Amino acid sequence: MPTDARVADASRLAGQVLDEVEKAVVGKRNALTLVLAAVLAKGHVLLEDYPGLGKTLAARSLARVLGLDFARAQFTPDLLPADLTGSFLYDQRAGTFEFRKGPLFTGLLLADEINRTPPKTQSALLEAMQERQVTVEGETFLLAAPFHVLATANPIEYEGTYPLPEAQLDRFLMRVSFGYPSSDEEYDVVARRLDRQQEEVDLTQVTDAAGVLEMQAATETVTVDESVGRYCVDLVAATRQHADVLTGSSPRGSLGLVLAARGWAVLRGRDYVIPEDVKAVARAVLGHRITVKPELWMTQASGPRVADSVLGSVATPATLEAARAVSFERPAEQ
Repeated sequence: MPTDARVADASRLAGQVLDEVEKAVVGKRNALTLVLAAVLAKGHVLLEDYPGLGKTLAARSLARVLGLDFARAQFTPDLLPADLTGSFLYDQRAGTFEFRKGPLFTGLLLADEINRTPPKTQSALLEAMQERQVTVEGETFLLAAPFHVLATANPIEYEGTYPLPEAQLDRFLMRVSFGYPSSDEEYDVVARRLDRQQEEVDLTQVTDAAGVLEMQAATETVTVDESVGRYCVDLVAATRQHADVLTGSSPRGSLGLVLAARGWAVLRGRDYVIPEDVKAVARAVLGHRITVKPELWMTQASGPRVADSVLGSVATPATLEAARAVSFERPAEQ
């Protein structure tokens, strides 16, 4: 079936974005695709992985290629909420208070090592991530669109860190890990660095903020069949009934699955979602929304493993590809 022209354009542009970002971030196509799918779905992403695996580089490169304003906030134990939102400063010449914007007023914010700052400062992100606005001293300031947070967290060195509360974890559409590269990929990183004879990678801007908004608008037109929507609901319901789970995913997980699957469908050049799109994003969408029982913390039980388990136990609806093809080829009534 012919794909909607807006979706086709968004898919083509998204492919160019991924190709360009891969010039800097080697061998992480699937992880980068997940991150871009989250951006198309207007979501935020938590990048949780070991140091030195390209999390910061990926965020900076993505902002550059997408043509978004970029700001980086290094989350430290002494960081204050006003350091993110901005604050009112007194102008002695004018005799008035002037608002100086903080790093939240950008297109893509890199919240680096978000788990190293106290909960009071972490919570400063909540309103911005959910409402796309900040409130300072009773006055509300809208954030420009698009606005996305890519936060990084280090899963080791827990001493001196503040684990993200469930309420804030739930604000992230996805949690993505890059993982270690293969031997060939790691050598490719070394070889590319030697060839370019400089630290920075020259990346070409593919689109701009208006283009990103158009891609997001195209993603909103992607069709989700009722069978696929109910499949998402069934997956989330299964996380609440799993034997290893203390707290399963909230309904926000069902919505997140649908939204992220639409972004993934666009990246695959389709204007409709199939069950395989849901499966592709399920681990990243549901893993951080599941809390395993405390007595299992020293075992291999985890949110992502529960997500894998429910994917294997919940019945998958019939693919929509064949049905659409038959519908499209059916001759018109005389």
